[in-house]
Amino acid sequence: MEITQAPPREELVRRASGLIPLLREKAAWMEENRRLHDDVLDALTDAGILRMRTPLRYGGYESDTGTVVDVVAELGRGDGSVAWTVGVWMIATWEMGLFPDEAQDEIFANPDARICGILTPSAVAVPTDGGYIINGTWKFNTGVKHSTWNNNAALVQTDDGGFEVVTAVIPVADLEVIDDWHTSGMRASGSITTIAKDVFLPKERVLFMRPMMEGAPHQSKLNANAPIFKAPLLPTACAVIAGPALGLAMAAKDAFFERLPGRKITYTSYENQAEAPVTHLEVAEAITRLDEAGFHAHRAADMVDTKGPAGEPWSVEERARVRLDLGATSQRAKEAVDILVNASGGSSIFSDVPIQRIQRDVQTLNLHAILHPSTNNELYGRIICGLEPNTPYI
Repeated sequence: MEITQAPPREELVRRASGLIPLLREKAAWMEENRRLHDDVLDALTDAGILRMRTPLRYGGYESDTGTVVDVVAELGRGDGSVAWTVGVWMIATWEMGLFPDEAQDEIFANPDARICGILTPSAVAVPTDGGYIINGTWKFNTGVKHSTWNNNAALVQTDDGGFEVVTAVIPVADLEVIDDWHTSGMRASGSITTIAKDVFLPKERVLFMRPMMEGAPHQSKLNANAPIFKAPLLPTACAVIAGPALGLAMAAKDAFFERLPGRKITYTSYENQAEAPVTHLEVAEAITRLDEAGFHAHRAADMVDTKGPAGEPWSVEERARVRLDLGATSQRAKEAVDILVNASGGSSIFSDVPIQRIQRDVQTLNLHAILHPSTNNELYGRIICGLEPNTPYI
């Protein structure tokens, strides 16, 4: 085992910033091929980005949530699909830190292991000698083409005839992979379908999800005192996955201002768009929305990084507030992008102009069930009004 000195936040953000030119260079290829480019995968690995949520004893960094959000957002400035894929890997890698130590020894034999995953229990796991037999189908598996492990949810029948949700770590090589990701946005994330057919899982690679959701003590003895592994699953995951939306808003700002010099407003007397009052109003409004997105993303990360290490209990309102922050980040980011797209003129619809891809990607994120602004607002609102949450995903 390799104990490393974790790089500080500033260094990891600097490394992510250094990848932006490569991500932008490969963005069109990745969108067309619906996967990440090998050069991008190599660069992410070389920069140590994939180790941010790996336990220290395996050569990881155990980076806090705020660091992960800042790094993922910076990657989003280069390409939204790369940021989303890395965010998913960060969540699934973090989950592995809750599993029994013998499972971690297998999974983190490669400290740069890429682990994708889904929280929807669309499979059934049946107990058998030494473990479980699992059958089922999982859609929206981001980055599975580039992953070694697939961490997916399933249902296990209980003695009283009910069901409990478990999360199961499965080698991608044991799964059937269906290349069905033909979408309008986030195309390079390659969020395709995996199928398990009578796959055997040893018991150490299956973990009941309820304790993970509650933030109860987990199965890893060696990670018991590590600060990043003390927070509940959903607040941790929601805080991390705010990063791609924030990054896309930052990318739209970059893309707009790169095209601004020398552009005119057709059919008006403005030969320089930068001199038009309407432009001043639009960019000011867009940057305000971008700043608001950043506020919500960082508030969620700060809450996870504060309450988790302290071992403080989470109220239902606090859990819902992280969902609220995630939805607000997504909504404000989309609003910022839409304003800048509207100010970009008819020429921005061409496929070689990045802002049209940025808009499609941020729209796709806002449709995701866990990021959807209206869903998250309703959840928070009903709790503030004294009602029980209408979802276990909190």
